[in-house]
Order: sequence, then C-alpha cells, then structure tokens
Amino acid sequence: MVKPFVPQLVYVEPRALEYPNGKRLISKFEDMGIEIHKTTSHNQIRNLPGENHFQKYRIAKSTLVVGVRKTLKFDTSKPSAEYAIPLATGCMGHCHYCYLQTTMGSKPYIRTYVNIDEIFEAAQDYMDERAPERTRFEASCTSDIVGVDHLTHHLKQAIEFFGKSKHGKLRFVTKFAHVDHLLDAEHHGKTRFRFSINDDYIIKYFEPGTSRLHERIEAAAKVAEAGYPLGFIVAPIYLHDGWEEGYLEMFEKLEASLPAFARKDLTFEMIQHRFTKPAKRVIQENYPMTKLELDESKRKTKWGRYGIYKYVYQNEQQEAIKDTIGGYVKHFFPDAKIDYFT
Repeated sequence: MVKPFVPQLVYVEPRALEYPNGKRLISKFEDMGIEIHKTTSHNQIRNLPGENHFQKYRIAKSTLVVGVRKTLKFDTSKPSAEYAIPLATGCMGHCHYCYLQTTMGSKPYIRTYVNIDEIFEAAQDYMDERAPERTRFEASCTSDIVGVDHLTHHLKQAIEFFGKSKHGKLRFVTKFAHVDHLLDAEHHGKTRFRFSINDDYIIKYFEPGTSRLHERIEAAAKVAEAGYPLGFIVAPIYLHDGWEEGYLEMFEKLEASLPAFARKDLTFEMIQHRFTKPAKRVIQENYPMTKLELDESKRKTKWGRYGIYKYVYQNEQQEAIKDTIGGYVKHFFPDAKIDYFT
C-alpha cells in the first residue's frame, strides 16, 4: 500500500506566514521534523539535492512549497466544469503519461496555497456572476489534491465552503486512497468525489507512487458511504495487448465491490491516451525506461486548446474504445451516466 505523502523538503514563501493556514502548516512540519527552508518565491528555488537530473527530479516531486496564490483569475475547465479552482499545483505521483509533465516544466514540486479565503471569495464572485445558474469548480486540474490534503486540509475547507453555497458545486479526481479525513466533511451533496481508475497493466507499469486499483475502489466505497455523489474517470484509456480483457476485469472488480446504493447517482468520464511532442521529450527524459507507446506515426493529430497538436488514437481505434468501455459501463452500471469521451 502506498503510504500517505510526507515531503522530504518544505519551502515557505514569507507572505504565507501572514495567513493562519500558513502558520498552521509550518508549525505542523516543524513538529514532524521536516527540513524547512525560506524562499522569496517558488521561482527562486534552486539547487535541490541530487547528483543528476534523475535524482533531482525525484526529490523535486517530494518537495512541498507553502505559498500564496497571486492570481485569482480562474482558468476554464471544460468539459468537466466551468472553472478550475486553484488549491494546489503539482503531484507526488509518478504517472508516466501525465500532462503535468510539461505544464510543470522544470519545477515539478508540489505547491499548496494558504490564502484559501481569498480563493473562496473569488469563487463566490464567479458564482454570483452566473447566478441563478449553478457553477461547477474542478479542484484537480493542476494537481492530485487528495494526495496532499491529509496534510493541508484545504480541500476539506473547500468541500465545506461549497456545501454552504447556493449555486456552487465542487468536483475533483484522485488516484489516492487516503480519504478518511474527508469522510466527515459537511458536503451536503454538493461535491462529486471521483476516482481515476485503470486496468492493472496500466497501474503497474505507468502509475508508480499511486494507490492500487483495489485501494481506490475501497476508498470509493467509503466515500459513497459518507454520502458523496461518486464518479469514476477511466483514464487514460490505453491500447495494449489484451486491453479489452484488462478493462473488463477492472469493471468486474468495481461492480463486485461497489455497494448498491452508490450506483444511484454514478458518473463515468472516458479519456483516451494522448500526448504532445513536448510531453514526449519530457516523459522520455524523466522516465527513460518507460514502456509507454509514443509513436506519432500510429496516431492522428488533434488541435489542442493551448495551440499545440495532440496525438490521439486513429478514428477506428477511438470507436473501438467507445464501444468497448461504453459497453462495459452500460452492462455493469446500467443506471450510470457517461459524461463524455474525449
């Protein structure tokens, strides 16, 4: 079982100590005996320990920066939600295919933002603008927020903030099973708690440092028991030898373990594997032994929102994915809703 994340190093920005959350976290890390450094800004972090890129990258992935979110303009987050709410960036997992490989660039450390009340005020402004329509916020666009929240509890604060809101909904997804501290949050049904799931081959070879499938499913059952609306993201759907059987086994395990009451309001999202040329370069640098198939000649191009082509599966492969995975959803969870395939 993957243990809950504990950073090797903590950096703190001076302004973070002006906020109660910042003081609380630094006091907690001091009590835990973690090495703490001051930095004027996360951009000034230099000379992380390590003799080569491989070591430095891994130490960076276990480094936490306690900082202040300066820009309170939220990005859009289609098709999952109207906006991305910025609670953290970076992830402690080592998923080879992850798009954060390129968006995080040379700074793959984890950042948590302590000016939570200011972030919530900005979210309220967005909700007021759209009222009386509901506004959905995605909390996991730039991080696996659950992976760090057992330390910060910022996500728990967000769940309770949206639980009290009139027009707001919160969503996030995780590959981690460390959910116990979130089970008693006063969510009032306004947070959809989603788990990223995949077949055993993909979790074994491409998702090191994350909870195993059975752990995620066990955590999902706990979350359902706590009354949260539940969802699953099957991603990335990756074509490997025996993929149809692999995903069938995954759905069989999910169906066998999920309590009946959790299936009444269940959603699925399906995302095929894709990559960009910059992502391919970074993946091959950070995970030189990866088995991940990154052959552009086997793919078709799709124009991405950031002005760069993505390489996705050919049309007939995409149809096979939709028919197969969509068929499994309908067979095992006939009342569930498939939100989208992309």
